[in-house]
Amino acid sequence: MAQDAARPLNIAIMALGGQGGGVMADWTVRAGELAGFRAQLTSVQGVAQRTGATIYYVELFPETAIAAKGKEPVLALMPVPGDVDVVVASELMEAGRAIMRGFVTPERTILIGSTHRVYAIAEKIAMSDGRADGGAVAESAQARAKRWIGFDMDQTAREGGSVISAAMFGALAGSGALPIPREVFEQVIRESGFAIEPNLRTFALAYNRARDGHPSSAAAAPAEPAALPVPPAVTPLVARIAAELPFIAREFATEGLRRTIDYQDLAYGALYLDRLRAVAEWDAAAGGSGKRHELVREAARHLALWMTFEDTNRVAELKTRGSRFERFRSEINAAPDQIVAVTEFMHPRLEEVADSLPPALGQWVSRQRWLGRFFAKGRQVRTSSLRGYAMLRLLAAGARWRRSTIRYARENAAIEAWLERVRACAASDYAAAVELLRCQKLVRGYSDTHARGSANFARIMAAYDARQGKTGLAPLLRRLRDAALADEKGAKLTEMLEEAA
Repeated sequence: MAQDAARPLNIAIMALGGQGGGVMADWTVRAGELAGFRAQLTSVQGVAQRTGATIYYVELFPETAIAAKGKEPVLALMPVPGDVDVVVASELMEAGRAIMRGFVTPERTILIGSTHRVYAIAEKIAMSDGRADGGAVAESAQARAKRWIGFDMDQTAREGGSVISAAMFGALAGSGALPIPREVFEQVIRESGFAIEPNLRTFALAYNRARDGHPSSAAAAPAEPAALPVPPAVTPLVARIAAELPFIAREFATEGLRRTIDYQDLAYGALYLDRLRAVAEWDAAAGGSGKRHELVREAARHLALWMTFEDTNRVAELKTRGSRFERFRSEINAAPDQIVAVTEFMHPRLEEVADSLPPALGQWVSRQRWLGRFFAKGRQVRTSSLRGYAMLRLLAAGARWRRSTIRYARENAAIEAWLERVRACAASDYAAAVELLRCQKLVRGYSDTHARGSANFARIMAAYDARQGKTGLAPLLRRLRDAALADEKGAKLTEMLEEAA
């Protein structure tokens, strides 16, 4: 980038807490000083959003220009919309936040951002899929920036054995946005004296990807997954998917079969396909071929989700999977010889304990309210210890008796009632039947989350039952479902139900 001696180079670094944004900002200041710039660094601290989002602002003014004019420059304390030359974002939504705040302009700003995601609290606690649209941010970056350089810097840091700040620094150097040689950037890393080799390795990877126009993972088309070998015992069930279901539903059905077998056993997977075959028959009878088989496609997805409900056995099994521990080690870049301690926070209520027992015993336990005091508080279970791991593995082993529990009987009856509503509705109101299937997304999670969602689902089903045969059921169900997902307490749903009465 050609430098105008009459004004500084303005750089905004957007980073989350713990990502080393401050380190990267300090490095940028030092690189500027070594390259003959007067440098100033300020920061605007964020609140506790995704562990705190901070804007680091660097201004670089040529020392030669200062000497020529014989007076000190006036530098700003924070970025101003329309006056930023370079934005470096540690995460995709941080790039989007920079665009929203006006820091990115087509005639001036080079936008450099990591395309990976660190989900915000609002995204995580949403009652449905609350994730923001990363593709929209990538498209906006292409349109709003003078130049957009985006790739997964978090993955780049993992490949280099370092942290994302080193990847951001390498991307800044590789972009050519600053009139500073690569050797100066590398000298700064060496001067830091900390993790020099991993930082230089990560810097080099990011430098090359930024310089060579490494494709953005947010915009790149997903690669076709390699076909996985199918165990012989599963082959007949997989063959049923091709023989019994329309093509458009097979991807969801294949994943649903995998999920139900993983959840229980082959017989449970066969039950999933039996139910799905019945839905395919209703779909065909209702003219589903002219509606892109939406009914059976939605059933393939939502039926699998409901049949793999999260009871105490499932939660314990998921928390002790080897892949979970591997993910933890990967996320913190743990060395092979490092010990990683994992503490799970769990709060099973008396209801969950009773639900995991056979009906007679479970009903007796649920009536013993005095037992509730033993489950009134959450507990911490250290699954990286032998005692904590063994305790949860023992609980997970109870899945073999799942079909004999109160919870299974209740969920199975609710699934059958739900599917019966879909069957009765499909022939006369195909769109409403599809919306009935989509209402399953309310029934999710466990403990209080599951109780709230199930209660809202029951209220919507009662409203549907009272209006069977009437027009406008599909949009009504859609509005009621959206209202139920709008807040945890169900106030919006209550309001909508009162309006529809």
